[in-house]
Amino acid sequence: MVATAESCTGGMIAAAITDIAGSSDIFERGFVTYSNIAKVEMLGVSGETLSGHGAVSEAVAREMAEGALARSAAQLAVAVTGIAGPGGSDDKPEGRVCFALARDGAAIFSETRDFGPLGRAKVREATVLHALTRLLEGAHAAS
Repeated sequence: MVATAESCTGGMIAAAITDIAGSSDIFERGFVTYSNIAKVEMLGVSGETLSGHGAVSEAVAREMAEGALARSAAQLAVAVTGIAGPGGSDDKPEGRVCFALARDGAAIFSETRDFGPLGRAKVREATVLHALTRLLEGAHAAS
């Protein structure tokens, strides 16, 4: 079973999964945690991690994935947090997205991808595709 923890995609990964007939066989639930308070309340992300690293960080993505796994019946969880745009900063430019994958009994995987200033819709689309790819890889690694 799979769970999602989404910030910048606002539920688009869960929607992409549930667009497929029969997805109830593998999809357990999705968390849309757009605000920092939602990340804390729904996923147990530490306020210290948020203040120390910022919402767009691998540290926060890892805690989001861990929280989704702990707060669901899933065995595999993906988390995304990023800056879809417009905007950004020198430290965290538009198009930067942090991903994490948590799986029962395995180390958490995290990475940062810089998709560039493609525009909000395209960054979100690229994020969904990358997250789905990581989920498939995680599912295959578990089998």
